[in-house]
Amino acid sequence: MRLLLDTHALLWFLLNDRQLSANSKSIIADSSNDVLVSPVSYWEIAVKINLGKYLLDQPFAEFIEQEFTKNEFSILPITLQHAAIVCTLPFHHRDPFDRLLIAQAMAENIPVLSNDTMFDKYSVKRLW
Repeated sequence: MRLLLDTHALLWFLLNDRQLSANSKSIIADSSNDVLVSPVSYWEIAVKINLGKYLLDQPFAEFIEQEFTKNEFSILPITLQHAAIVCTLPFHHRDPFDRLLIAQAMAENIPVLSNDTMFDKYSVKRLW
């Protein structure tokens, strides 16, 4: 199955955070799944690090590259089609990072792994 990770799911998986559900952890770890990460997620993580919300024990770029390689995550590039869908989304969710993730999932017709129930207001399948 192809699926897109919400930023918190990605971060909680990489940091082995207890907030990640057991089901979500097993979905991400299942090597038969094609786990995709949007550039918006590593951008959002960089912003959170800059704001002091998270600290890493190694430089950000090294951490991301190492973890993506180790976990065999693929990057889902942001396309013009993804951005165009953002233009049409109702404002159920105001977070610009999440709105782009929703648009990407809609365009690619793939589920998003997220605990954010606001995603349910859109035409996207949410896993948790």
